[in-house]
Formats: sequence, C-alpha cells, structure tokens
Amino acid sequence: MAGPDPACDLAHGEQPTPADGRTLIAVFTSPVARHLLHFAADAGFRTALVEPDPDRRAGLADAHAAINPALLGPDVDVVVTDHHRPELGELLRDVLLAGPTRWVGIMGNPRHPGPHVAALAALGVPEHAVARVHRPIGLNIGSRTPAEIAIATLAGLIADRNHRPGGFHFG
Repeated sequence: MAGPDPACDLAHGEQPTPADGRTLIAVFTSPVARHLLHFAADAGFRTALVEPDPDRRAGLADAHAAINPALLGPDVDVVVTDHHRPELGELLRDVLLAGPTRWVGIMGNPRHPGPHVAALAALGVPEHAVARVHRPIGLNIGSRTPAEIAIATLAGLIADRNHRPGGFHFG
C-alpha cells in the first residue's frame, strides 16, 4: 500500500523505479560492463552494450557491433570499460563525432596517461572533442573489484543525474 511519502514508497519497493529517459552505453564486454549494465538497469537507465569483437559478442543477443548514431543522444552516458583494446580510438572517435552525447568516460588509473588521448589525436579528433572524455570516472571510493568499479561509476552518474556533488573529482 502506497504511503504519503513517494520517496519512501520508492525506497521500500512499493513503487517501481521510474525511468528518466537516460541511457547508459557500456563499451566493450568486461566484468565491469556486466555489473554496470545490471546495476544501471536497476537504477532506471536504459542500457546497451557495444562490443566490436565478434568472438566476444558471441552469445550476447543484445550487443551492438559498433556505435550507431541512433544509439546516441543528449540523454546518453557512454562508459568505456577497457582502455587496453585496440579498437579504443575508433570507438571513442565515433562516439565523440557522431552527434550529441551527454557524457563520455573511460576507465583507467589516474596515475597513468590515458591511451585514448594519443589514439584520438592519431585519428585527427580535435582537442576540444578529446577533452570531453572524462578520466578517471566514478566516485573516489578506492574501488578495486569489477562490482566496486561499476558501483563507483554508476554512483557518479546518479549524482550527476540528480544534480548532486558526488561528482567525478579526485584530489
């Protein structure tokens, strides 16, 4: 039975999580992507996976082979979950140049240079577009496991969605 407080009803599972129109696209199949997509769907995001490698995409019925501009838009957050893949530059270029995307981030250790910068420069992506890529991503909670990394990333996106200062700042 619904009570007088809609937020309380939502927290107690008496109301479904409202979809707010946001979409989360995870790029590359990985343990982090698996957790991220699961948690994001529970948090009301529409979700999609992009995996260009047909061997890694095998058995994933809903995975897309490439960034399709129809997937992107002003309510879309893109998270690249593996910064070691050879397709990194091309996929990020396609995201950055295909049209409006609300937020783009790539996982990686902030103590090491981001490999995406050189990859995008080599493809002729303008500096202002490269600067749109957030790295590191997620809340700075010391996450190490795939589930923790996914939670930290999603928490940062939820804070941003809710206009809260949880943010993506590391200091």
